[in-house]
Amino acid sequence: MGKAVAITRTDYTAAELRGLAAQSDDADQARRLLAIAMILDGTSRADAARQTGMDRQTLRDWVHRYNQQGVDGLISRKAPGAEGKLTEAQMSEVRQWVLDGPDPAIHNVIRWRCVDLCGEVERRFAVTVAKRTMVKWLRKWRFTRLQPRPYHPKKDAAAQEAFKKTSQAA
Repeated sequence: MGKAVAITRTDYTAAELRGLAAQSDDADQARRLLAIAMILDGTSRADAARQTGMDRQTLRDWVHRYNQQGVDGLISRKAPGAEGKLTEAQMSEVRQWVLDGPDPAIHNVIRWRCVDLCGEVERRFAVTVAKRTMVKWLRKWRFTRLQPRPYHPKKDAAAQEAFKKTSQAA
């Protein structure tokens, strides 16, 4: 069995760590602070880990992180995720497509749908993008699904005005 990892950071006492845990908005950070406070009080690592709902080795990892980064190191970090499929220049080009709208003669559509944009990205950049990803990009760029009211091409404005003047509702 290996040697226990010592808590070398002495910025806070066990009571102060409990106070920080009570003030924390992050439940995981509070749990880790309480485990470290228990160790500072002399509780065995196995008992401290069990009482705070983690494995002894996991607690050891958090002690290392606390020693290196302090209280802020106990906050869970978000995973970086996969790298983007398009470069920044390509993303700005796609954004510009949406702003400019499609050319009916070239694209065979009168307005962009997510499926159409995905097809255009695949055609121009040879990258397959899911429809859901396109929705996320459009939301990130703060585009909405608003569409103008339909306009009938044979609408007669003069007839509408005459109807408004002679209708009984007026």
